[in-house]
Amino acid sequence: MDMSQIDKYEKLGLNIAYYRHMRKMTQEQLSEKADIDRTHLSNIELANSAASLDVIFHLSDALQVPVYKLFEFRD
Repeated sequence: MDMSQIDKYEKLGLNIAYYRHMRKMTQEQLSEKADIDRTHLSNIELANSAASLDVIFHLSDALQVPVYKLFEFRD
């Protein structure tokens, strides 16, 4: 994980958490739907770990949002 990009990782994590809350899903529920470990999801949301494109695509599908929405960073 490139620490010079940490603000982008944080914004991505916040977006994932935002859409998860909008869907009234727990981390456990989302991680099961996206077929990833719950601790990995938590680390992504907290910007403690990077996510591969495969994981991003799985999360996008599980959250039923277009991939680009996860990267639509608000100020």
